[in-house]
Amino acid sequence: MDRTSSDKQHQQLSLGKNGRQRYNEWIFRDVPSDITIEVCGVTFSLHKFPLVSRSGRIRRLVAEHRDSDISRVELLNLPGGAECFELAAKFCYGINFEITSTNVAQLCCVSDYLEMTDDFSKDNLGSRAEEYLNCIVCKNLEMCVEVLQQCESLIPLADELKIVSRCIDAIASKTCAEQIASSFSRLEYSSSGRLHMSRQAKCDGDWWIEDISVLRIDMYQRVITAMKCRGVRPESIGASLVNYAEKELTKKTTLWNQSSQNKTDSNSTLHEKLVVETIVGLLPVEKLVIPIHFLFGLLRSAVMLDCAISSRLDLERRIGSQLDQSTLDDILIPSFKHSGDTLFDVDTVHRLLVNFSQQDDSDDDLEDGSLFESDSPRSPSQTSLVKVSKLVDNYLAEIAPDANLKLSKFLVIAETLPAHARTIHDGLYRAIDIYLKAHQGLSDLEKKKLCKLIDFQKLTQEAGAHAAQNERLPLQSIVQVLYFEQLKLRNSLSTTNGDDDIKPMHASWRISSGALSAAMSPRDNYASLRRENRELKLELARLRMRLNDLEREHVCMKRDMAKSGSRKFMSSFSKKISRLSLFGHSSSRETSSPSRNSHRTDSKVIERTCASTE
Repeated sequence: MDRTSSDKQHQQLSLGKNGRQRYNEWIFRDVPSDITIEVCGVTFSLHKFPLVSRSGRIRRLVAEHRDSDISRVELLNLPGGAECFELAAKFCYGINFEITSTNVAQLCCVSDYLEMTDDFSKDNLGSRAEEYLNCIVCKNLEMCVEVLQQCESLIPLADELKIVSRCIDAIASKTCAEQIASSFSRLEYSSSGRLHMSRQAKCDGDWWIEDISVLRIDMYQRVITAMKCRGVRPESIGASLVNYAEKELTKKTTLWNQSSQNKTDSNSTLHEKLVVETIVGLLPVEKLVIPIHFLFGLLRSAVMLDCAISSRLDLERRIGSQLDQSTLDDILIPSFKHSGDTLFDVDTVHRLLVNFSQQDDSDDDLEDGSLFESDSPRSPSQTSLVKVSKLVDNYLAEIAPDANLKLSKFLVIAETLPAHARTIHDGLYRAIDIYLKAHQGLSDLEKKKLCKLIDFQKLTQEAGAHAAQNERLPLQSIVQVLYFEQLKLRNSLSTTNGDDDIKPMHASWRISSGALSAAMSPRDNYASLRRENRELKLELARLRMRLNDLEREHVCMKRDMAKSGSRKFMSSFSKKISRLSLFGHSSSRETSSPSRNSHRTDSKVIERTCASTE
């Protein structure tokens, strides 16, 4: 502290010495001074007559102390400090100096402070500075930015004199005009003769983005707000926000290095927090204007800096509306609590999925309303819902090995999306298998609750074969896998033996569940879809009844295993399985041999399953 105070005193002394050396060069040496002006610790030995002839404030101070013959005046809180007063004093003495964009704001403020207006002298400093500001500065964007930088230390007087507002309006008008001109230059005729605007990676009218990035965050906020009001394109606004944030938030010493956060200056953290909250408030409302990776970067910064909840919720809502554009690296948000919690921020990802589901529901409502207007429904593999379901499955597989990840959090992520989002359950099965392997202390009830998420009928052949031999799965789940595998085998056998009879059925299936047939009207096709839906529900009910029968037999099997030996049990087990008629009754002798072979194969698989349970 002593060194800091001594340094400040040394700076003031050197400033005063330099100030005396400067004004000694232009002051009248042959006439002794009769008044001393003190500004910010710097003294100026001047003459009353030149000052009172131009400055109303000094004239009033001299007049008030006429009787005491005042010889020393201290000007407190003079805008611009001693350097700016020196320019005003030079003007009073009639010494020429250049007005530039770097000093015009200070001259406007000091002339207002000293009351150097045309009421006291014609073509006074105030009118000269105003003329330069209106005629020169406001016609040039770079000069306006320089003036705004100078005004950062002159607030609130610069606001009262409307210096800031004039420069901001000039910047907004200039950028809007440049954008309109560049838009006209991009107009071109297509091959069909229609006039359209060519797409470019970066618009030529966005050269101002780099210029305004040097402004302080409060000035930058006012400039962007004025641009929005003037109608500047949202894409240009978004590009400017990304550029500004990259410059202000790339110094990661306080954001990423948690161990050194206590040693760093808290002012920098507060500045970064203000930048994040301000940029979030300036984001355009239009969708897909801001890159999704940038939004995730802002969200991470908002979580680390503990920004306002409204800012974080706004970012989560924006990300949720375009979550299908994100990648796995985007949603792997680290947890910054450092209190023995999970490695990744699962709660934030859950809120993102909830926002996406709500957005997806609204989109589905719009699609249902225009069912008869569309030519053909979209392919499920191309919808955002399917993309996000694959993303969620990969995310679950990534966080599953975390020993601190509770089952409730794993379930809430997996259950957020609707059931129809996953056309194939291989990814979900893989994630659950990894979780079971990393959390071997789960009870049978918890394992059953976890495996209920999997629709084993939607597993591919490879995943089904793996699940049938997976000892980590509950026995009930393994039986379900075997049951559906037998159904698939029966269907494949019936398809190979009766291709001619099955082909018409497949053709009608494609017409009822595929694109709209050209021979059917939209309303007839809608009625057929409803009939097909009812038939599928009935078939599903039958499958559930068969599964219930299989579960009852499973209970009996366990009871028999406790009472009798394993060999006797296997003979009774095969008899009970045959009674369920999983393959159906053969209608001819020609198909009996494949059925026998399949019975032998399934008996071997079931024997292995039962042996593993023993």
